[in-house]
Amino acid sequence: MKLECSKDKLSEAVSKASRLATNRNPGLPILSCLLLENKNNRLTIKATNLEIGVCLDVPVKTEKPGSVAVPGEILNNLLTNLPSGKNIKIEGRDGEIVVATEKNRSVIKTKDINDFPSIPETKSDAFSVSTKDFTNGLKSVWYSSTQSSIKPELSSVFIYTDSGEMVFVATDSFRLAEKRIKVKQNKDFGNVLLPYKNALEIVRVLEDETGETNIFLDKNQISLSSDGIYITSRLVDSSFPDYKQIISKEFETEAVILRQDLISALKLANVWSDKLNQINFLVSPAKKDLEVRTRHSELGENNCKLDAALSGKELDISFNIKYIADCLSSISSDSVSISLNDVSKPMVIRGVGDKSFLYLVMPMNR
Repeated sequence: MKLECSKDKLSEAVSKASRLATNRNPGLPILSCLLLENKNNRLTIKATNLEIGVCLDVPVKTEKPGSVAVPGEILNNLLTNLPSGKNIKIEGRDGEIVVATEKNRSVIKTKDINDFPSIPETKSDAFSVSTKDFTNGLKSVWYSSTQSSIKPELSSVFIYTDSGEMVFVATDSFRLAEKRIKVKQNKDFGNVLLPYKNALEIVRVLEDETGETNIFLDKNQISLSSDGIYITSRLVDSSFPDYKQIISKEFETEAVILRQDLISALKLANVWSDKLNQINFLVSPAKKDLEVRTRHSELGENNCKLDAALSGKELDISFNIKYIADCLSSISSDSVSISLNDVSKPMVIRGVGDKSFLYLVMPMNR
């Protein structure tokens, strides 16, 4: 193998792929490698941890086609520390590659390419969506998944289509986030449970891309293709909870607040939050008063009044402050609405004028 290419384009692709090339499986050391395949003036960089695989194409000048398996961390560290804006030459030899720029020459030992696992290709019909909308859908909800593997359906992002929209949902049973994006193709996407860790990796690989992403689905696999990028992930074989039944359609208490005011109040309250991260909302529409309270047995307490439009009955209710703060970056509206019923039922948070995002959080027992 012998090629020449832009150092910056190669470094960007290797940086994205090398995140998957970790050495967490001592029985399969080849998984710490990137597979570099060079032919027809294109270098394809492949990485997989067996849960998710990625292929990234980089334009190159091919002098001699070939393939090598090279430790991802070493190649990424090398490229990260080389000067930007220069071309780079790579040449494969017996058991090693030489990576050279005008003033630097490095030799990296390689592994047997025959040990590198194949990355599956899905053959189903494609479903096309905006890449930015798709990654926004994942980013808006993934943090609500549980990190425990006891219930795999809760450590996943649930994706389905509904009336011309693609719906992303995640829950850890204490809070739930739902994001809807419009799609051009009114096609039944089916129900998909994507592991949240893989959702994160998909976002990291695709979030700078524009244009469209083609989605291919098999029974146990989802694949995404976008402008020289191919990603494939396993799916979870389980059933997501029937979440719609816990979302109330009517509320007894509602408040509309500037989003930034709520963010500031939560940051301040967090200074005094206890080990349970408890925060109290005292909503008093009759007194035109919305107060955020936190108390710490050793540090003291904080009471913060917010300007808000209030309606309904008075309510004093407790939540985990982190659960509320997590959702606010998923809301783009200047104002948010919080809707409540009683101390035992969940609060619903939305952006005012934006029906695409809904967040539900369960109250804490005091």
